[in-house]
Amino acid sequence: MSPTDAPAPDAPLVTVEGLTVAFDGGVRAVDDLSFTLGAGRALALVGESGSGKSTVAGALLGLHHGTGATVGGRVTVDGIDVGAAGPDELRRLRGGVAAMVFQDPLSALDPYYAIGDQIAEVYRIHHPGSRKAARARAVEVLDRVGIPDAARRARSRPHEFSGGMRQRALIAMALACAPKLLVADEPTTALDVTVQAQILDLLHELRRETGTGLLLVTHDVGVAAESVDEVLVMRGGREVERGPVARVLAAPAQPYTRELLAAVPRLDGPARAVTVPAPAAPADSADSADSGGTGGPGRTGRTGGTGGPGAVAPGEPLLEAVGLRREFGRGKDRFTAVDGVSLTVRAGETLGVVGESGSGKTTLGRMLVRLLDPTSGGLRYGGTEIGGLSEKELRPHRRELQMVFQDPVSSLNPRRSVGESIADPLRVAGVLDDTRIRARVRGLLDRVGLDPDRYDAYPHEFSGGQRQRVGIARALAAEPRLIVCDEPVSALDVTTQAQVTALLADLQAELGLALVFIAHDLSVVRQVSDRVAVMRGGRVVEQGTVEEVYGTPRDPYTRRLLAAVPSLDPVLAAERRERRRNLVGEPAAA
Repeated sequence: MSPTDAPAPDAPLVTVEGLTVAFDGGVRAVDDLSFTLGAGRALALVGESGSGKSTVAGALLGLHHGTGATVGGRVTVDGIDVGAAGPDELRRLRGGVAAMVFQDPLSALDPYYAIGDQIAEVYRIHHPGSRKAARARAVEVLDRVGIPDAARRARSRPHEFSGGMRQRALIAMALACAPKLLVADEPTTALDVTVQAQILDLLHELRRETGTGLLLVTHDVGVAAESVDEVLVMRGGREVERGPVARVLAAPAQPYTRELLAAVPRLDGPARAVTVPAPAAPADSADSADSGGTGGPGRTGRTGGTGGPGAVAPGEPLLEAVGLRREFGRGKDRFTAVDGVSLTVRAGETLGVVGESGSGKTTLGRMLVRLLDPTSGGLRYGGTEIGGLSEKELRPHRRELQMVFQDPVSSLNPRRSVGESIADPLRVAGVLDDTRIRARVRGLLDRVGLDPDRYDAYPHEFSGGQRQRVGIARALAAEPRLIVCDEPVSALDVTTQAQVTALLADLQAELGLALVFIAHDLSVVRQVSDRVAVMRGGRVVEQGTVEEVYGTPRDPYTRRLLAAVPSLDPVLAAERRERRRNLVGEPAAA
């Protein structure tokens, strides 16, 4: 950079002018976007998946160079023209001037190398010197981001860190060279609320202490309220609205911003509210079994009707866990994931299960549908003990107990069409021929709001929200009475999240389903549940109606979880952050 190119003393740290990014086929991910970011300031790019947020973040570090993308406009970071920068200047920019914190630390960190060595390597690229000095810097920044016993943990590999600790390690790596700008791309997605609060508090403290600028990419409007000075709302690659965070969240000027805010589940909002209409149901007919309908109450004796192994009246106990326990490992490595859990799921109701990562929620959910065998305890379905049944003995109940998994990408076979994946339970049952199975699957796709003609499409051709709908359709194919939903909306943007929860509520009302809704997002659980169970360390520490658990929580752990939920009010968010700073005994690196 020549002296004439040096930024003026009061020049913004980041200037984006008419940025356009187009990929193969001419699809514009970003279209004529302009904004500035001052030194030490924080700006959030907020919008749905596909709005272009991450593409903008990548453009600030020149990550589209050499990818085949067509980039127009001008991006300047600390006086560096990113589009015109050569390899040496880009190397100085990435890490030295601006650093990126990625959404998924597992994919961003090398699984074969110690965390400290990876941070030291980044440091040595920009500060040639001894390995000893680089390792010392790695320990220093790990300590700064709250990793306990940093000197020892620097020798750990990524799989030895929890999710929150891995995210802290990525932030430490970004800080290693004291950059002027941090670009954080969805840094708290899929983290539980307490760890999310810790990461947001950490970013706030780093800004305050170092004067580092922050560009935060997020679909969670509450995260933006906790973290930034200004908000830029994006849709379809373009700016919809921009302004101070307090003004945009309190009095949005644009209808789309208002819709985005309305879709955010809130602790002070109505319980069991459906803010986004579910897709319209297909026309019912007497021969829906042949035309692809999902069946209805009383039609098959499975979903919401009478007859069948698990037939109970609405509101009566359908599934009961008594002292349920699950252990893993052997000898000294043996540990208890679920420890003496007792709870009841009634026909037609939704039981929410909340807790931090590692609390045993998923293990419990898998035991409830007998994907995992309990180590001990009782499990009754429709009054019948099923906890100790063999697979053969369990077969009459298997179709009635289904699960929707957290990650539809890993639960769907990428080499099989979505239609064939949905058809699996029907083929196992062996009661329909191929023609009727195909018609039935088309009806299920239509029922969950997908085009029936996409039967032969593959999972990678669908968005995240659409893949989750495929997972729901597959669960419905078996005509269940109870579905366990394991973090079904954790990685979805707020509008897609609202659509999926509205779909589940619509299906529940129509088919009389019982749902167990497992999530770390307390606001979502409050919105969809009738009753709530709070888990910690494999145990249920509190359970009751939504009004009881959220309105008058008895357990200190429940109160701590509720205090960590992001607020859409920036003033209240700041007050909560200050209260969290004063908490004694808060885990530093969950």
